[in-house]
Amino acid sequence: MRPPFDPTLYLVTDTELCGPRPVADVVRAAVAGGVTAVQVRDKNASRRDLLALTRAVQAAVVDAPGVCVVVNDAVDVALLADADGVHVGQDDLSVVEVRALVGPDRLLGLSVSSRAELDAALALPTGTLDLVGLSPVWSTPTKPDAGPALGLAGIRDLAAAARAGGLAAVAIGGISAGRAAEVAATGVDGICVVSALCTAADPTDAARTLRQELGRSRPAEVTR
Repeated sequence: MRPPFDPTLYLVTDTELCGPRPVADVVRAAVAGGVTAVQVRDKNASRRDLLALTRAVQAAVVDAPGVCVVVNDAVDVALLADADGVHVGQDDLSVVEVRALVGPDRLLGLSVSSRAELDAALALPTGTLDLVGLSPVWSTPTKPDAGPALGLAGIRDLAAAARAGGLAAVAIGGISAGRAAEVAATGVDGICVVSALCTAADPTDAARTLRQELGRSRPAEVTR
C-alpha cells in the first residue's frame, strides 16, 4: 500500500543552495517548521553520493513519520534507499516502466508543463501516477531549462483538469512566501519550493511563514 502523502508544503532540495550547511540539516529544520514532503534532488551528484544524501535526508525526518521522502529521477537510488517514491520528468524513463520497476507500493510523480503533457498523463492506466508537478509557475534560476511560465491562470486550469482526472497536483517555480497564498488559491494540492527554504537563514521560520501564508490563501488574481 502506498504511504499517505501530504504535498501541502513540498521541499525540493538543492545541495548548492543549502551550502555550506548539510542538506539534511536544512531538511530537519524545515520539517520542524511545517514541511510535509521532501524530494531529494541533486543533478550533479553521482549515484553513490545521491544514495548517501537520500539516506541522510531519511534520517533527518525519522521523527516525522508523516513526511514522505521522494527521489528525483533516480529510480535505482529510490529502490536502494527504500524511499517512499520517485519523481520523474518528461525526458526520463516512461512512467509506465517506472511504475513496473517501483511496484504498487511507492509514490510516483511526473513533471508537467503543458496541457498536452497533462492529457498524456491522464490517459495512463489508473494507478500509474499519484501526482503531477505543474511547472514552472514563474521562471526560476533553480531550473533554467524549464518551459515557459504557466502563470496563475495556467496553473489553475491544469490543477482543475488533474483533479478531475483523479491526480493530485503541486505547483513549482518561483514561489516565495509572498506568492504562496495566491498559488494555493489556484486549487493545487500543495506548493513546491526550493530557494525559499534552501537559502533561508532560518529554514524553520521560513517554513512556518510559508505554512501561515498557505493558510491565508486568497482568490488569486489571474495574470500571466
